[in-house]
Amino acid sequence: MTLRLTAGEKYAAILGLGGYRPRRVVDNAEICTMIDSSDEWIRTRSGIIERRWASPDETIQMMSIAAARKALDRAGIEAGQIDTVIVSTVTHFHQTPAVATTIASELGAKSAAAFDISAACAGFCYATAMADSFIRSGASRYVLIIGVERLSDMIQQTQPWNAALAWDPVAYQATQGDANWPTLKMEGNPVFKWASYTMAKTAAEALDAAGVRAEDLDVFAPHQANMRITDAMFRALKLPSGVVVARDIARQGNTSAASIPLAIEALLESGEAHQGQTCLIIGFGAGLVYAGQVIILP
Repeated sequence: MTLRLTAGEKYAAILGLGGYRPRRVVDNAEICTMIDSSDEWIRTRSGIIERRWASPDETIQMMSIAAARKALDRAGIEAGQIDTVIVSTVTHFHQTPAVATTIASELGAKSAAAFDISAACAGFCYATAMADSFIRSGASRYVLIIGVERLSDMIQQTQPWNAALAWDPVAYQATQGDANWPTLKMEGNPVFKWASYTMAKTAAEALDAAGVRAEDLDVFAPHQANMRITDAMFRALKLPSGVVVARDIARQGNTSAASIPLAIEALLESGEAHQGQTCLIIGFGAGLVYAGQVIILP
């Protein structure tokens, strides 16, 4: 007996992208009421001016649904056509069921395979690679990938690096006092050095794997960890001055798995980037984990 092999597509393409940003805007002055810092300290070391906090009703599922519906509308795809839903998050605090299953159900993707992955700031790139593999293998035709976090639910707001940098997007809520579960702690300086220099080499490898030269790149959208890291990577990669660089961190903060798609959406909506351009994405963070690709913007 010979098993039948599934034939997929030669290529995968990103058809649409959508984001959700919490309603409440929190500037550095408000952050400085929680920590012994200043607007100048935060801006100088991170590039952040303000960030978003999720309200109690802006749950992981609610924000994901809002972003997903926007992406589906832009792609011209009905929820019922989705074969697979992949959600990258480290802030869904239930072991089971995966939040992807409830998101798929609410969207109307009743027959879709649905699961979560935990790769923190590299999660969107991990999910992108998985979706590409599913489509090219024939396992799926349409894959919905979501990067979503509420990191303020698991950070110690009295730590300057945490309070100043990590806030919500497809996103966060301010908690009072210590959380009721283990909290995150960031070793700012070692991570800064690692990301600034080691990740530039990885980004160069992604360009090489895609057969794209630095001078042919249109857009650079790294994980929005720190403006100085972005600048250091740009210099190390020797990208031309004309390359558009995502700097969404200034208004959004570090949004972990949500940062890359949010940053790309901001560039597309502002007109700084356009459909069909080549874009280098790279995510890096907790673990430490990292992944990157060159994509064509939808």
